Amino acid sequence: MPESQTLRIELALAKPPIGWYPKPTVVIDGRGQPAQWGVGTWQVEPGDTIGVFLFNRLWRFGVAELTVEQGTKTIRYRAPLLPFLPGRLART
Repeated sequence: MPESQTLRIELALAKPPIGWYPKPTVVIDGRGQPAQWGVGTWQVEPGDTIGVFLFNRLWRFGVAELTVEQGTKTIRYRAPLLPFLPGRLART
């Protein structure tokens, strides 16, 4: 039985310093999971797609997606300042 190459990554979720923002939802390979603002760790496999979005009871906004590569340690998400703009995910 081949062993999976799971990675433990740090996902830093940051919101703009002004205004109220709903809690983010993290999507890993199509499965949504509620999250908190701040830094958390997630177990993923190389090739998994990580997405983050915000939902304010009317529409989804701040959507961003990224594919995890081997060796990825930290991924940062920054929520948009305005609700009609996309969010940003970046490897650091």
